[in-house]
Amino acid sequence: MPKFARVVFDLGIDRQFDYRIPSSMEALVQPGVRVYVPFHSRRLSAYVVVVSEGEGHPGAKELLSVRDRLPVLSASLLALAEWISSYYFCSLSAAVRAMVPTGVREGHRAKMPLFVHLNRERVPDEKAIEGLCPRAPKQALALKILLASDGPLPMAALLRRAKVDQGSIRSLEKKELVRLLRQRVYRDPWEGEDIEFEEHLAPTPEQAKALAHLKFELGKRRFSVVLLHGITGSGKTEVYLQAIDEALRLGRGAIMLVPEISLTPQTVERFKARFTESVAVLHSHLSDGERLDEWEKLREGKARVVVGARSAIFAPVRNLGLIVADEEHERSYKQGEAPPRYHARDVAVMRGKIENAAVILGSATPSVESYRNAMSGKYALFHLPRRIENRSLPSVMIVDMREEIRQTGRMTYFSRRLLKAMEERLEKREQVILFLNRRGFSPILICGKCGYVQKCPNCSLSLTVHGEGKKLLCHLCGFEEAPATRCPRCRSQGIRFPGIGTQKLELMVKKLFPEYRAGRMDSDSMTAKNAHAETLDAFARGELQILIGTQMIAKGLHFPNVTLVGVICADTALHLPDFRAAESTFQLLTQVAGRAGRGEVPGEVIVQTYAPTHPAILAAGTQDYETFYRQEIPFREELGYPPVKRFVAVTVRGRKEEMVKWVCRHFAGMLRESGGPVMEILGPTPSPIARAMGYYRWQIILKGESVPKMNAILREAMNKLKPGKEIQIVVDADPISML
Repeated sequence: MPKFARVVFDLGIDRQFDYRIPSSMEALVQPGVRVYVPFHSRRLSAYVVVVSEGEGHPGAKELLSVRDRLPVLSASLLALAEWISSYYFCSLSAAVRAMVPTGVREGHRAKMPLFVHLNRERVPDEKAIEGLCPRAPKQALALKILLASDGPLPMAALLRRAKVDQGSIRSLEKKELVRLLRQRVYRDPWEGEDIEFEEHLAPTPEQAKALAHLKFELGKRRFSVVLLHGITGSGKTEVYLQAIDEALRLGRGAIMLVPEISLTPQTVERFKARFTESVAVLHSHLSDGERLDEWEKLREGKARVVVGARSAIFAPVRNLGLIVADEEHERSYKQGEAPPRYHARDVAVMRGKIENAAVILGSATPSVESYRNAMSGKYALFHLPRRIENRSLPSVMIVDMREEIRQTGRMTYFSRRLLKAMEERLEKREQVILFLNRRGFSPILICGKCGYVQKCPNCSLSLTVHGEGKKLLCHLCGFEEAPATRCPRCRSQGIRFPGIGTQKLELMVKKLFPEYRAGRMDSDSMTAKNAHAETLDAFARGELQILIGTQMIAKGLHFPNVTLVGVICADTALHLPDFRAAESTFQLLTQVAGRAGRGEVPGEVIVQTYAPTHPAILAAGTQDYETFYRQEIPFREELGYPPVKRFVAVTVRGRKEEMVKWVCRHFAGMLRESGGPVMEILGPTPSPIARAMGYYRWQIILKGESVPKMNAILREAMNKLKPGKEIQIVVDADPISML
């Protein structure tokens, strides 16, 4: 019987195609490999998703060739791609594309430098060299270097050390004294790092309890989910490390997810200290070549543990036994820019289910969704209520900035209490973190006379001032222009830059504390490849005394000498039109407060706010998650918001506002007719950000018990709608933000 391969293309084609497998290729073609196929007049690369046999494919063309020796995607990853395609409302090709790194997709080649191998039968010792090369001192030196080395040397290194040209080495090859062979070399992002091996620490009773459960589940080789709710500094990472060690002991692999690239250097260092060569790293700041090599180490079994950000959930780890999502509540686990709009935490749970792996979700401030799952018994819940060595949590002071302004008679960004605390801590040679979740110099450019605000021409957002007032930038579409010197409306020269961002904060700190060095970590300052690691290393060594930053410094970082954390403005996200605003504010404040007092000296946190009585601010001040959850969940239940019900956000966008409005209203009507009891339709309404990147945006929210059931109705309606090329419809299951 003839065999056929069903394939998807690495393109935006939401279809699968069948091709006949030539008999000469039958042994090579299996699900997960890439093949070349004819498509119209082109030769395209495609992924094989199914291999079948039979006669039911009339007119199927033949495959042209097979690209891979080993499958790029395992059977379990293909099953995961199918689920992602269904749940997150995207094509299977989009799901597959998300799983494969750019360097692999684009066919980057492995690094195969030329190595020089010494023929030790002909050159057993230095005496032999004197006889073999009496009139060629440079060749003799090259042979001596090879003889003294433990093995073959790269050609480039030998030429440099022996100070010879390639012709001399080729002469040695002709004399059969050396052999030249190309050899695979894996690029190592951590090459040159001096990392000392580290033994496991003795677990606390609470850690031991969680570990006993995890070891039991790993031993049973069955799917389970543990929510590890540990306060900041309670030793969650040690639980991860020892659980991964158990997985390795059982011959299984592990995935360690961290939400921010800035956390990767510290996390990788700890993991390499425990597991040495078994650790690979995957994140977007690696070059394509480095990502290719780290990915292939995992696929070939040379590495068994991967540490990385969101996309590392798709790493080709062999015999996967454990997945850890640290800071599981983090929004950065959600892919929002392009399909598939997946949440890495939820994908981790599904991958664990498919591969019979244990899953750990760790956080000091769990998402309301995960905590509700634990309360219902769906997840096992373990608490780590105390810091390691019973270190105390930092004291938290909430400063009412309205009262500060009344008492001082002026607008200020630094309360007197924060300035005094900074002086005291810095004089003691302790370190300070200042947190402000707003990058740039100033959030707006405004005319002091008529109130004109300069806005982005492409988005319904004001432009953010950057570089001490030298440029205006849209944080949504990237539009950039020079600021006006006169008001475009009234021609006044009263242009002002009110408010504060991290750039202005850095300048103020340097003026207030000129004798101390300050560093800044935000997406503007961390563009260079190793900027995260270099800044954190400088802070760890004490070369920087003050670290200023956005949310990338708010979690996961461990610096024992940090004794003061100052939150410049706790309200930046509190009043956004998003039902998760209070949750996000509580989580961020609790996490950043946890950076203080992780060493022997007790820590202190000063939170500056204009809403000192807000429940989220008060709960963060006491770092009391249970109180926050008890206050938040009734609000979600009353309104039927997640996790009580599920949301699917449908955004209709296009260049013409009236057409967008008409299509959205028409589509909402279609969904109401077919939705029945499965879902409630909210909208249509203009999106909170009504225009973005030149597109007008309207939205519909589907609210129901089951995302798959809502998606089924949505697919049927989409097939009937046919909105035309000028209208785009974006579907986001379980949206993390309503903006």
